[in-house]
Amino acid sequence: MTFENYTLQNGIRVIHGRTNSPVAYSSVMVNAGTRDETEHEHGLAHFIEHVLFKGTKRRKAYHINSRLEDVGGELNAYTTKEETVIHSTFLKEDYHRAIELMYDIMFRSNFPEKELVKEKDVVLDEINSYKDAPSELIFDDFEELLYPNHPFGRNILGAKKHIKRFSRNDIFSFMDRCYNTDQMVFCSIGNIPFTRVVKLAERYFGSVSANLRKVSRLPIEPSLPIIKEVRKRTYQQHCIIGCRAYDLHDPKRVAMYLLNNVLGGPGQNSRLNLALRERTGYAYNVESSYTPYSDTGVFSIYFGSDKSNFERSLEMLHNELNILRNKKLGVQQLAKAKRQLIGQLAISAENSESLMLSVARSYLFYNSVESFKEVNAKIERITADDLLRIANENFDPHSLTTLIYK
Repeated sequence: MTFENYTLQNGIRVIHGRTNSPVAYSSVMVNAGTRDETEHEHGLAHFIEHVLFKGTKRRKAYHINSRLEDVGGELNAYTTKEETVIHSTFLKEDYHRAIELMYDIMFRSNFPEKELVKEKDVVLDEINSYKDAPSELIFDDFEELLYPNHPFGRNILGAKKHIKRFSRNDIFSFMDRCYNTDQMVFCSIGNIPFTRVVKLAERYFGSVSANLRKVSRLPIEPSLPIIKEVRKRTYQQHCIIGCRAYDLHDPKRVAMYLLNNVLGGPGQNSRLNLALRERTGYAYNVESSYTPYSDTGVFSIYFGSDKSNFERSLEMLHNELNILRNKKLGVQQLAKAKRQLIGQLAISAENSESLMLSVARSYLFYNSVESFKEVNAKIERITADDLLRIANENFDPHSLTTLIYK
């Protein structure tokens, strides 16, 4: 798929890929997330994502929810450490409806007081629900260990004491500071000419006054690895092990993706899944992940097991890391690993919504989008020596932070 791009005078970037499908996808992605919060704003980025849907100068919450649903479409949003995203799915003939709605939500929300009160209760309930899921909560607690005393280490949902105090002024202040037009991308995939997309983007997003980013993000400071155990009333013991890893601009990130896929990626044939689940039955869920950000990255391994099998599971996990640090992949192993990752990426690209969000993020941080062919070429250039080097840089047991729920 070929993508065309255009930049509005206010700095908002537009990127579009044309397809033959009757279904279209679009998103507005902002380079603003939980790492941009001050301490008293903890949870504000996520709270704003919720209340953007609660009323604008021309629509009430019901009308926002109905605008696309009435024609079979969908409207959703999410918040990460570095991004806030509104995205929609709709029939191609409803492009105008979708773009106007996203513009209205992003730039004309008025955050009615009564809606803020209700949505605070919703978010507080979301936090309570999250605390009941140790397999999810442990990831937030782990990142707090990786990034102590830094907003990057704070969980996305926020702290109850702060959420209860959020006001309309807090929302407008954060958006004015962080929702900068030169840090926004409007991305779409659908059967519509690019000229039509640009015309609609100019009509709506082009009417927004320029608001360029003036402040820099708080830099990431060094930290030491630690081992921490927390008492929890759970049937299983949960464990997460990992470290800071390569950022979005590090050329080693592609090899890190490949190595992570070999170790504990989504395939049932990953080394950790074979060791802890298929061969021994010690763990129902074991996985590793690598997430790069603008100036840092997170690598982690998670597993949960019965308390009687925990120590043996932990030993087997470290054994797999040790093998990757000391033994190069064979020629056939490496070729198989590359083919698997390339296949996974190709299949993922068939999901147009997933592709659209991936393209938006790429354009947001790189101002470009690599073709499938270019990505494949990078994967094919990775050598066994590259993977061995990266394993030693990231899997040294003395450099890993460990968090255990007992």
